[in-house]
Amino acid sequence: MVKKIPTTLESHGHVRVDDYYWLRERDNPEVIQYLNDENEQAAKEMAHARGFEEKLFEEIKGRFKQTDMSVPYRLDDYFYYTRYEEGKEYAIYARKHGSLDAPEEIMLDANRLAAEHEFFSIGGWAVSSAHDLIAYAVDTQGRRVHTAYVKNLSTGEMCADVLANVTENLVWANDNRTLFYAKQDATTLRQYQIYRHVLGADPAADPLVYQEDDETFGAYIFKTKSKKFLMIVSSQAICQEYRHLDADDPSGEFKLFLARERGHEHHIDHFQDRFIIRTNDAAKNFRLMEAPLDRPGREHWQEIIAHRNDVYLGDFELFKDHLVVEERARGLTQIRVRPILPGTGADHYLQFDEPAYRVHVGTNLQFDTPTLRFEYTSMKTPLSIYDVDMNTRERTLLKQEEVLGGFAADRYVTERLHARAADGTEIPISILYRKGLRRDGQNPLLLYGYGSYGFSIDAAFASPRLSLVDRGFVFAIAHIRGGQELGRQWYEDGKLLNKHNTFSDFIACAEFLIGEKFTQPEKLFAMGRSAGGLLMGAVSNMRPDLFKGIVAEVPFVDVVTTMLDASIPLTTGEYDEWGDPNRKEFYDYMLSYSPYDNVARKNYPAMLITGGLHDSQVQYWEPAKWVAKLRELKTGNNRLLLKTNMDAGHGGASGRFRRHRETAFSYLFLLDLAGIRA
Repeated sequence: MVKKIPTTLESHGHVRVDDYYWLRERDNPEVIQYLNDENEQAAKEMAHARGFEEKLFEEIKGRFKQTDMSVPYRLDDYFYYTRYEEGKEYAIYARKHGSLDAPEEIMLDANRLAAEHEFFSIGGWAVSSAHDLIAYAVDTQGRRVHTAYVKNLSTGEMCADVLANVTENLVWANDNRTLFYAKQDATTLRQYQIYRHVLGADPAADPLVYQEDDETFGAYIFKTKSKKFLMIVSSQAICQEYRHLDADDPSGEFKLFLARERGHEHHIDHFQDRFIIRTNDAAKNFRLMEAPLDRPGREHWQEIIAHRNDVYLGDFELFKDHLVVEERARGLTQIRVRPILPGTGADHYLQFDEPAYRVHVGTNLQFDTPTLRFEYTSMKTPLSIYDVDMNTRERTLLKQEEVLGGFAADRYVTERLHARAADGTEIPISILYRKGLRRDGQNPLLLYGYGSYGFSIDAAFASPRLSLVDRGFVFAIAHIRGGQELGRQWYEDGKLLNKHNTFSDFIACAEFLIGEKFTQPEKLFAMGRSAGGLLMGAVSNMRPDLFKGIVAEVPFVDVVTTMLDASIPLTTGEYDEWGDPNRKEFYDYMLSYSPYDNVARKNYPAMLITGGLHDSQVQYWEPAKWVAKLRELKTGNNRLLLKTNMDAGHGGASGRFRRHRETAFSYLFLLDLAGIRA
């Protein structure tokens, strides 16, 4: 048992005593020892199944085609792609000029770059307008702090330009020598500054182009698909503000598009003589507008696609002759294609037959083309890349993820079901199981959930999941409120002072699946990651009797203390998601569900909790403190494991296969509890 050092925390006249607050001391040897001890204990408790764990890892790894290549996409006269070589963990970034039959040019070999690092990630990269320079950002810790390098692709030589402590946000101007990049606050990691670097200049003298002073906003830069404008975006959860600059004039001044207004969310892109604007102005589910380049004021906006109460308008893609829009209706994404010019044809939707799936517009960098690339997958259909002719509507399958090990989609069943929440709301559930499954209540079932930030967890394929499903597990996704599967209101009904809906929806889904005889409490498991880990913590406090075991990966569980600390990365930018606890109304509400604050003396289910020492999104001490408090208060003998990756951050281990060692351990935990040991 880790030692207790009481720390008194007071807000709004309310006092909390946190016995484990001291675990925040990252450089304290006792903290590191505690984490290492817990790692050793987790390994010890699962040592009886070490051989099975290795079998699971090799099984998961064995489904991936080791020598593989992405579908090349075209940008100007080049075809860009990534590929993997047998036995190697990282991608090779390559291209061909003029034709796919041309000789390969290797831009970056991440395997060579990663050779001396336990953790390695290329967070972002950008090729200059003449395609002879590549800027790329490297993270060797997992904390999202990058160093950017520039390589001359014509000579293969590295340029002297090295940009330290930057983000992955890199954008070239059209002059082929000016690179814009973003920096973040050293403590909070809030991305708030945009700098301009001219190749060969001293980075220490790079001019600051824009600084976002509002601590609830971040700032980033991108180039429009037309390559005409550079766009700086100041953004928070419910508001954006854009500034634009002719990409041919990188030393010029960025011009404000529209002054920020709290609650006004919008995204803009450029098309010929106008801006195209996706906006929630008088449109909860968003609508699409256009405005002249020289008169972008709201009074000049004209509507392209109207608001609809039952359809959420998502991203859009511009082509010379077509506009493509992602929409959500009845919880599923649709792709809508419409001619740019009125009277040149009718709108049409791409058709998909499965009851639950995920589809989105892929990489489409060419403007003057009738071809749309999109990506499709379902819980039993591996990721499939298509090109479709927007005029003839003819589809071409370019590649479907090859799943080794004898996979056949027709051995599986996927369904879309609906549970009823306590307030009568129907909650969609996507479900996957082996054909021939008996609904007798005897099946182990893993229920996955997230339910935050308006992020939709769609029914996608994941080959590691087969290691559970092929052993009799049912896998289900609860599309709970807090996501955006059913439109903007679905998100708003699961955030701020409505957050309890997220937790009760998940519980309702679990009870529904039991009632439908897919499983029973002694065979029901739950899993969530990050904000989904908050979900796991909340439901474990609310209904510990409902689950046999819970996996909470990098969980956000110390909600009140974290949101009161503005020095912690992400905090100030998240007030519109969770609320500002400096206001008593939000403090009290957060306190009502914060998992760490609500741990009590009760019999919790078996739990596997993970963390990353260098995690900048959920600090390592949140799962560490939570486990310490659970060990102190929980009753019964159910297993409690804390596993901290001491070399990584929020995303876990780097590398194509190494990350799945963590997957194998999580699955081992579930299978062992279910009594499945081979």
